[in-house]
Amino acid sequence: MSLLNRPRAATIFLGVGAALVASALLVRYRTRETERTNPPTGKFLEVDGVRLHYIERGDGEPLVLLHGNGTMIDDMTLSGLVDLAARRYRVIVFDRPGFGHSERPSEVMWTPEAQARVLRNALRQLGVESPIVLGHSWGSLVAMALALDYPLFVRSLVLLSGYYFPTPRLDVPVLSLPAIPVVGHLLRYSVSPWLGRLLWPAVRRKLFGPAPAPKRFDAFPVWMTLRPSQLRAAASETALMIPAAMALRHRYRELKMPVVIRTGQEDRLIDRKQSVRLHESVPHSDLSVLPGMGHMIHHLAPDDVMAAIGSAATAAYQAAGEDRKHWAAASDGNDPMLMAKVV
Repeated sequence: MSLLNRPRAATIFLGVGAALVASALLVRYRTRETERTNPPTGKFLEVDGVRLHYIERGDGEPLVLLHGNGTMIDDMTLSGLVDLAARRYRVIVFDRPGFGHSERPSEVMWTPEAQARVLRNALRQLGVESPIVLGHSWGSLVAMALALDYPLFVRSLVLLSGYYFPTPRLDVPVLSLPAIPVVGHLLRYSVSPWLGRLLWPAVRRKLFGPAPAPKRFDAFPVWMTLRPSQLRAAASETALMIPAAMALRHRYRELKMPVVIRTGQEDRLIDRKQSVRLHESVPHSDLSVLPGMGHMIHHLAPDDVMAAIGSAATAAYQAAGEDRKHWAAASDGNDPMLMAKVV
């Protein structure tokens, strides 16, 4: 570089540095303002050193809802699913680790199995046993891990728009960048939040398309998802998506509880073939491909999702009935210890 160009290069370097500092200050301000205007709506509990935020609605059989990557409790509440389900079930919705108002300690690799362990312990603290567990998108991997690692704990599974088998995805390297040490940190605190806000309309169309997003989704707190901490969690889960599916795929046949699978025929984010293949791997599962629906089927077809939950509950009752018959036959009606298990 010539001597004449050095001052110019230094000026550009300083200008870029000043712009990044200014952007970081604005991101910090926007993050604080967003958290102030979107305070926690539920309660907190500490599990294994992790502070989790959750809401609880209704009474009856427990139903746990697990949101997808990059979102939070608000995704479930704005869909109307929580209000519908609370008429019949005891509904519990967590901000998964790193999302919403829940912590995500950086020293833990938050695989589906790690999240399942913390959530299972959280549910035990809440006195929950044998819940129906519903997972949407990345949350379906967590729901699956919960059922596979604790098969006597999960009563039945409802899996929506899930990713279950490893496939090449061009979006993974790009969307994983904010999780990279140093470079990712710089991006999260400067460029990524503004880029994410700029791309939000396109992201929204991809999530809901071909249908438009319901009007009530306008209330979704977009800037909560663009905070540096949540960007890191979302990028980490994007990076883990393919390895997580690879680790779980050989275990799906271990599932013995009722499994209800729903996916949108026009899903632009995750190919519906993922759900079809899972159904083939779990022969006793119940699969429906919803015509004209995109990825966010709990928003677009909440009544169909409620019907899926009802099917999971009914199948679980039927399975429990078969278990009672088995114990009664084994005891021949004479062993009080065995008959106690029937009640």
